Amino acid sequence: MTRAEKIEQRLQEAFQPRVLEVVDDSERHRGHGGYQDGGQSHFNVTIAADGFAGMSRIARHRAVHAALGRDLVAEIHALALTISD
Repeated sequence: MTRAEKIEQRLQEAFQPRVLEVVDDSERHRGHGGYQDGGQSHFNVTIAADGFAGMSRIARHRAVHAALGRDLVAEIHALALTISD
């Protein structure tokens, strides 16, 4: 399973989002710090779920990171999040 698939699976399980888009943006960072051959190092995630209602921006980001888990977050160099309820 790719990192993108792991991200999608863990976020689906944790939030049952109405919207979830996981984009591997690694190729745009070729030659930059953190780039890994084969990609899977830089991601853009857009997620919308009712569970984020009433949460601050920081709380939403923490919730996503917790859902992904330390193991997966440690494998990712960059994670851009767009989160809404």
